[in-house]
Amino acid sequence: MSVVGFDFGNESCVVAVARQRGIDVVLNDESKRETPAIVCFGEKQRFIGTAGAASTMMNPVNSISQIKRLIGRQFSDPELQRDLKSFPCLVTEGPDGYPLIHVRYLGESKTFTPTQVLGMLFSDLKGIAEKNLKAAVVDCCIGIPVYFTDLQRRAVLDAATIVGLHPLQLIHETTATALAYGIYKSDLPENDQLNVAFIDIGHSSLQVCIAGFKKGQLKILAHSYDRNLGGRDFDEVLFQHFAAKFKEEYKIDVFQSARACLRLRAGCEKLKKILSANPEAPLHVECLMDDKDVRGFIKREDFERISAPILERVKRPLEKALADAALSVENVHMVEVVGSGSRVPAVGKILTEFFGKELRHTMNASECVAKGCALQCAILSPTFKVRDFQVNESFPFSIGLTWKAADSPNGGAEGQQGTVVFPKGNRIPSVKALTFFRSNTFTVDVHYADVGDSPYPAKISTYTIGPFHCTKGERGKVKLKVRLNLHGIVSIESAALLEEEEVEVPVTEHSVNEGDEMDTDEASAGPTPSSSHDAGADASGVENRAPESGDKTAHMDINTNAPKKNVKKINIPVAEFISGGLLPLDLQKAVEKEFEMALQDRIMEETKDKKNAVEAYVYDMRNKLNDKYYEFVTNSEREDFINKLQDVEDWLYDEGEDETKGVYVSKLEELKKRGDPVEVRYKEHMERGTVMSQLIYCINSYREAAMSNDPKFDHIDMAEKHKVLNECMQAEVWLREKKQQQDSLPKHANPVLLSAEMTKKAEALDRFCRPIMTKPKPKPAKPATPEVPPSSPSHGEHQYQGGNSGPKANSNNNPPAPEAYEESMDSDKSDAPSSVIIAA
Repeated sequence: MSVVGFDFGNESCVVAVARQRGIDVVLNDESKRETPAIVCFGEKQRFIGTAGAASTMMNPVNSISQIKRLIGRQFSDPELQRDLKSFPCLVTEGPDGYPLIHVRYLGESKTFTPTQVLGMLFSDLKGIAEKNLKAAVVDCCIGIPVYFTDLQRRAVLDAATIVGLHPLQLIHETTATALAYGIYKSDLPENDQLNVAFIDIGHSSLQVCIAGFKKGQLKILAHSYDRNLGGRDFDEVLFQHFAAKFKEEYKIDVFQSARACLRLRAGCEKLKKILSANPEAPLHVECLMDDKDVRGFIKREDFERISAPILERVKRPLEKALADAALSVENVHMVEVVGSGSRVPAVGKILTEFFGKELRHTMNASECVAKGCALQCAILSPTFKVRDFQVNESFPFSIGLTWKAADSPNGGAEGQQGTVVFPKGNRIPSVKALTFFRSNTFTVDVHYADVGDSPYPAKISTYTIGPFHCTKGERGKVKLKVRLNLHGIVSIESAALLEEEEVEVPVTEHSVNEGDEMDTDEASAGPTPSSSHDAGADASGVENRAPESGDKTAHMDINTNAPKKNVKKINIPVAEFISGGLLPLDLQKAVEKEFEMALQDRIMEETKDKKNAVEAYVYDMRNKLNDKYYEFVTNSEREDFINKLQDVEDWLYDEGEDETKGVYVSKLEELKKRGDPVEVRYKEHMERGTVMSQLIYCINSYREAAMSNDPKFDHIDMAEKHKVLNECMQAEVWLREKKQQQDSLPKHANPVLLSAEMTKKAEALDRFCRPIMTKPKPKPAKPATPEVPPSSPSHGEHQYQGGNSGPKANSNNNPPAPEAYEESMDSDKSDAPSSVIIAA
């Protein structure tokens, strides 16, 4: 089971995995810890991550970045319209009112939804994790901004589903940071709460979280944010400044070229980083536009002056977070700052002045979210045992339900009723139960209760409850279960019709009770005082029925019969409609489309590998033919082969520039048919001497053992020894004849004495001689007179009786020399296996 955390940012992404020793941030194919959040579409394949960033400058109109700003937002959203001004690719409004991205892919114009593009990015992150873990990755935790709407959260889940991921939780980025901070703290107080403010200034947003820590637990006290204040805003200020300056000085308008805009923005981003550590910095971009090189210069105070409107907005989320947490600045004990935008000195100065204390940078500003996600995944996964640490998350929005009153036939505004089900700060996850009195199908709308504080649009989803039929009376009691799940997504999970029926049961002493109340669904996990609501006439136009006398069982005499009411529960179908959500059929089509594109990418990568293999073989073989292979090929063969290699090289850069994988494979096989014999001659020449020495050593070792007068071989019959000597002689004669034939041949001729044959001969000799020369010595007869103690065997006899091996070939097929025979047998008697020694 995989335990992986993904932090997908607006600019870059980080992948963290859980190991037994802790959490590690894994490296991508370029050995970098951060992967650009870019997808670029080419004529034959997609380029994602680092490859996409490398292709952006050459193909800007087909490159998609800032995906995080696109998902789950309507095309008419004013914030999205401002973002689209800096997008090099074409984005239009789709039939459903949500954006569609237009690119050219496989020679055709294609459109993709932001969810599909996010899925492509997840596929690259998933591949990075799988290469590192060498296992399939399915379960994960994904970090999301706290301000993500219900629709945006669903879009993240859909994007993960498209590439085969199963998020155990969508965790807020600031909560993941707080978890990564607190779980390693061993000095947290047991009683007094330690309040820590986490300020995450990322590429496109500012998020503030105030968390309370106690030993073994974390409680989120408040969330606050500014969705449009981040590092890219400082880049944009510099971009606008220098774009105007270059238009005046160099008479060029970068807005007329998407590539020029990208290059200038990249230069401004580097300039911002330099100004973070230096009081002034230069800007130089070669061939920015119209073959003109541009130069600029700016001081830090000038940068802060033109950034003043942005810096003024930093305090607002801080003040709001303190107000929501009901804390003063003095009650915040520590301030942790993370995110790439936190490196701007002016921002740090504002934060220090606001909190009146020194800022802390104890966490890795770019990796803390991914590590926190991996930790949460480990907590939710049974694969790892993690230190007990409770995370009490809070929801940043207020969620309400509205419905049409039962006595309002026209459904006008005056007939609409509603209630707040999950107030702001409600704990995640949580469940609430609502009771309605209805006679037929009705609808319930889920929406953000505080329109001024919630993102656009306010409506989340619509649920149709029914059809159902009441058997008793005009109206039945309908109970809805509303869930706020781990991902922060609200849904009406189920609906049930509750009907009471009377049955007579004998009442005993144990039957007398206060009353049988209706079973409530699981209690709310949140801090709200009640998990059940009655949608009565006061709020919804539905009857607000007071409990009847029959709702409670009256006291009755013992051993008498009394009526008792049973509640019959009938499940009611619930139909869900998500405003702007992806339909199941569309999701399945997106899964199939992603599979096709991934297959195309894999084919193209394999094709490029085969093409590179042909090119590498041409260059390598041509160099070797003129160097170490020179003596192993005739002059005519060498010239023909070099000409053939040159023809293939010319073909690669002309007709073979864009061929299929099979063509490159066949071309490489054609070249190897001519090159392999040359390589074999060279390899045999280089290895022949070593392998021959090993065979000679094996022959001599067994021959000397068979001819030895050592007493430890006295028990072996002379006939057996003669067999060993005869086998050694035959091997020696074979080797002598083959060597004479080989010595008479030139180096460019095919060899007759092959290393593989000599190795095979040595192995055959060893298999024949070993059983004979390692035959154990018979045990001596027991003495007839027990009074006379048997003499102690000599050291050599003891070794011989205990030994079980003779002249054994080593890993290079070399049998040990006879003089080392006793050492060999003695080492075999060791009781300690080699694996234990290695482990020790």
